[in-house]
Amino acid sequence: MRKFLTALIVIPLALILVTFAVANRHFVTVSFDPFVSDDPSFSATMPLFLLLILVAALGVVAGGCAVWLAQRHWRRAARRHEADARAARGELADLRAQVTTARPEAQRLPVPSGVGLYGSIGRDKQRATL
Repeated sequence: MRKFLTALIVIPLALILVTFAVANRHFVTVSFDPFVSDDPSFSATMPLFLLLILVAALGVVAGGCAVWLAQRHWRRAARRHEADARAARGELADLRAQVTTARPEAQRLPVPSGVGLYGSIGRDKQRATL
């Protein structure tokens, strides 16, 4: 089911991306020099679709980093709670070991021979033969 849902999303997205790339093949020059517009010191010429895909990928990476940094509090709390749970499990195991060694096992009374659960063997409560 998961593969089907992934294919249901990825295939149309790939078709849209390919259509976008074919429609925007012309080259654009991107300048990173805000002071000189005639002859920029650092510029790149690339197809428009490549520029937009790179910007989108950069946005996804930046968003992922921002979310990861924002969740550090929850990860720290989860590690702390896991350590507390591990310590509690160890303490519980120690207490169970102490209880089993301190408490003697209950003694069972011997059952007289020839007597079953309901009296003598082979008879029920009303003493009928089984």
